[in-house]
Amino acid sequence: MNNEDIKVDFQENTEGLLIQKTQDIPQEHLDYLKAYRADNSSGRMGEYHRAASIPAIIHEKWLSEGYDCTVEPIRKTLAKLRAEGLDYFITTDKAL
Repeated sequence: MNNEDIKVDFQENTEGLLIQKTQDIPQEHLDYLKAYRADNSSGRMGEYHRAASIPAIIHEKWLSEGYDCTVEPIRKTLAKLRAEGLDYFITTDKAL
Protein backbone atom coordinates (compact mmCIF):
# COMPACT_ATOMS: atom_id res chain seq x y z
CA MET A 1 0.00 0.00 0.00
CA ASN A 2 1.55 3.29 -1.04
CA ASN A 3 0.67 6.82 -2.10
CA GLU A 4 -0.37 5.67 -5.58
CA ASP A 5 -3.25 3.78 -3.92
CA ILE A 6 -4.76 7.00 -2.57
CA LYS A 7 -7.73 8.36 -4.51
CA VAL A 8 -8.33 12.11 -4.44
CA ASP A 9 -11.76 13.55 -5.22
CA PHE A 10 -12.57 17.24 -5.51
CA GLN A 11 -16.04 18.62 -4.90
CA GLU A 12 -17.33 22.11 -4.61
CA ASN A 13 -20.16 23.28 -2.40
CA THR A 14 -21.37 26.56 -0.91
CA GLU A 15 -18.56 26.50 1.64
CA GLY A 16 -15.84 26.10 -0.98
CA LEU A 17 -13.69 23.30 -2.31
CA LEU A 18 -13.78 19.92 -0.60
CA ILE A 19 -10.92 17.49 -1.03
CA GLN A 20 -11.63 13.90 -0.07
CA LYS A 21 -8.85 11.32 0.09
CA THR A 22 -9.58 7.60 0.31
CA GLN A 23 -7.62 4.39 0.08
CA ASP A 24 -9.19 1.01 -0.53
CA ILE A 25 -7.74 -1.71 1.66
CA PRO A 26 -8.84 -5.11 0.36
CA GLN A 27 -9.90 -7.81 2.82
CA GLU A 28 -7.16 -10.02 1.39
CA HIS A 29 -4.57 -7.55 2.67
CA LEU A 30 -6.12 -7.53 6.15
CA ASP A 31 -6.21 -11.35 6.10
CA TYR A 32 -2.53 -11.39 5.11
CA LEU A 33 -1.64 -9.06 8.01
CA LYS A 34 -3.61 -11.23 10.44
CA ALA A 35 -1.81 -14.38 9.27
CA TYR A 36 1.55 -12.57 9.36
CA ARG A 37 0.87 -11.49 12.95
CA ALA A 38 -0.02 -15.06 13.97
CA ASP A 39 3.11 -16.46 12.29
CA ASN A 40 5.28 -13.66 13.66
CA SER A 41 4.17 -14.17 17.26
CA SER A 42 6.20 -17.34 17.72
CA GLY A 43 9.86 -17.70 16.94
CA ARG A 44 12.86 -15.49 17.42
CA MET A 45 13.16 -11.90 16.36
CA GLY A 46 15.98 -11.03 14.02
CA GLU A 47 17.58 -7.66 13.47
CA TYR A 48 14.57 -6.55 11.45
CA HIS A 49 11.11 -7.13 12.87
CA ARG A 50 7.95 -5.75 11.24
CA ALA A 51 5.75 -4.26 13.95
CA ALA A 52 3.03 -2.74 11.78
CA SER A 53 1.94 -2.12 8.21
CA ILE A 54 0.44 1.36 8.16
CA PRO A 55 -1.45 2.44 5.03
CA ALA A 56 -0.32 5.66 3.35
CA ILE A 57 -3.70 7.32 4.00
CA ILE A 58 -3.32 6.78 7.77
CA HIS A 59 0.24 8.09 7.65
CA GLU A 60 -0.92 11.22 5.78
CA LYS A 61 -3.77 11.76 8.27
CA TRP A 62 -1.36 11.49 11.18
CA LEU A 63 1.09 13.87 9.51
CA SER A 64 -1.69 16.44 9.14
CA GLU A 65 -2.33 16.03 12.89
CA GLY A 66 1.36 16.58 13.67
CA TYR A 67 2.27 12.92 14.32
CA ASP A 68 5.01 11.32 12.22
CA CYS A 69 5.13 7.56 12.75
CA THR A 70 8.46 7.37 10.92
CA VAL A 71 10.23 9.26 13.72
CA GLU A 72 8.15 8.45 16.81
CA PRO A 73 9.02 5.42 18.94
CA ILE A 74 7.36 2.24 17.67
CA ARG A 75 5.67 1.64 21.04
CA LYS A 76 3.94 5.00 20.75
CA THR A 77 2.81 4.23 17.19
CA LEU A 78 1.47 0.81 18.20
CA ALA A 79 -0.40 2.42 21.10
CA LYS A 80 -1.84 5.01 18.68
CA LEU A 81 -3.02 2.26 16.32
CA ARG A 82 -4.74 0.49 19.25
CA ALA A 83 -6.28 3.72 20.54
CA GLU A 84 -7.76 4.47 17.12
CA GLY A 85 -9.12 0.93 16.68
CA LEU A 86 -6.62 0.10 13.93
CA ASP A 87 -5.19 -3.03 15.59
CA TYR A 88 -5.45 -5.00 12.34
CA PHE A 89 -2.45 -3.08 11.01
CA ILE A 90 -0.25 -4.35 13.86
CA THR A 91 1.83 -7.30 12.69
CA THR A 92 3.32 -8.57 15.95
CA ASP A 93 2.24 -9.51 19.45
CA LYS A 94 5.79 -9.23 20.79
CA ALA A 95 6.74 -6.51 23.24
CA LEU A 96 9.01 -4.04 21.48
